[in-house]
Amino acid sequence: MAENSKIEWTEATWNPIAGCSVASPGCKNCYAMTSVAPRLAANPKTPHYHGTVEKTAKGKYVWTGKIGVAGEDKLMQPLRWKKPRMIFVNSTSDLFHPNVPENVIDRIFAVMALCPQHTFQVLTKHPERMRDYSLRKNPNGHHPAMDYAALMAATGSWNTPAVDLFCWPLPNVWLGVSIEDQPRADERIPHLLGTPAAKRFVSCEPLLGPVDLSELTRLDGTHVYSCLPPVDVNQQDDEWNGATVDWVICGGESGAGARPMHPDWARSIRDQCVAADVPFFMKQMGGKRKPFEPIPDDLMIREFPNAPR
Repeated sequence: MAENSKIEWTEATWNPIAGCSVASPGCKNCYAMTSVAPRLAANPKTPHYHGTVEKTAKGKYVWTGKIGVAGEDKLMQPLRWKKPRMIFVNSTSDLFHPNVPENVIDRIFAVMALCPQHTFQVLTKHPERMRDYSLRKNPNGHHPAMDYAALMAATGSWNTPAVDLFCWPLPNVWLGVSIEDQPRADERIPHLLGTPAAKRFVSCEPLLGPVDLSELTRLDGTHVYSCLPPVDVNQQDDEWNGATVDWVICGGESGAGARPMHPDWARSIRDQCVAADVPFFMKQMGGKRKPFEPIPDDLMIREFPNAPR
């Protein structure tokens, strides 16, 4: 866990779980898979990483699909951070991976509910599960994660605010999807739009091809609509009910096997965001080794939701 993250669009990382699977082409050179997890899997102080990666016949590390759950101390870490900060949740895993137990997700959301001073940023490549999870309700009409939050507040030694069981979606949690090309945008963003969230965001990194956020298409070939505002009333869909994306991150791939990103792909996404008045954040151009190619002046835009533009 890093109290001060090097990821430009956040301030800290929090990893209560570890492990993942290769889900799509963007995962091929995942830094967490090829570098971070192998190192931590060999460290006796981080046993929840053990078995999360394996070495292939070609000598490369890949995810095994095993999910490791960190101890209570790691889970509760944000409660010890009193200074407000933006926190990227699970930089070495995916909170909505199919192998993450539901009660583990509940406990992670409970911690986020007890930390209203922080803003939590959750990215997934499994937005179907994120949507289904976010729409859950127990017989009393509130989300099960809030029961965990109330229990933690009542039994723990944390000086936390009173828990509003019906405060859902959590106002301090931003939910997002990671996409790398148009097929992944078409596949994942519609599920994001169907997910209740305080803020919805899209991370186009590593960007491997052009992406048009205004022309999403269902997997069955039928047109959806733009995920950027303004909403076209003629393109409404009952499932998404006028939802749009609040923030877009863009970046090229980095590392020894980095695949190049054409600057015009990023410029196109920037222009789409400017036209829709959606904050755009250019993370990096990427490259095979540092120093990476500098971000062109016209792309050096690093905006956040709710910040002055």
